[in-house]
Amino acid sequence: MPMPVSRPDFREAMARLGAAVNVITSDGPGGRAGLTASAVCSVTDDPATLLVCINRNSTQYAAFKANGVLCVNVLAGGQQAISNHFAGATGAATAEQRFEIGAWSRLETGAPVLDGAAVSLDCVIDEVLEKGTHGVFFAAIRAIRLGDKAPALIWWQRDYHHLPHPAA
Repeated sequence: MPMPVSRPDFREAMARLGAAVNVITSDGPGGRAGLTASAVCSVTDDPATLLVCINRNSTQYAAFKANGVLCVNVLAGGQQAISNHFAGATGAATAEQRFEIGAWSRLETGAPVLDGAAVSLDCVIDEVLEKGTHGVFFAAIRAIRLGDKAPALIWWQRDYHHLPHPAA
């Protein structure tokens, strides 16, 4: 049987897989929570469902599970500072500190929605599967808010990159 790939090799390979930058938020009985994540993708459009991977060692993980809701806020090109803030790079360790920047509203589930995001996908968590270090949250979309058309913010090669908005 072949040897599994090493963790450093896997992490280097994933650094070469570009992804949208997202701030994932939640609120409810477990308290307000928010973090930056790139491990988000569509699962199916009927019913509209996403998956979101969150590290089980995150201080925010239990709140997401307890709340049963989340909002995927896809960041636009000018929102890099919000990404860094929710990633804890600015010293914002607690959920309350993380929500000190940005303007916030709500849609259907009560999860915080970032005003000005490229798109916000407000979801109810249907299922959580735990695999290795992460939980995979399967989230049914209950509401969508489309933001203004703007350049995209992408995470690739361990850094931010901006993709211009295509000409109409």
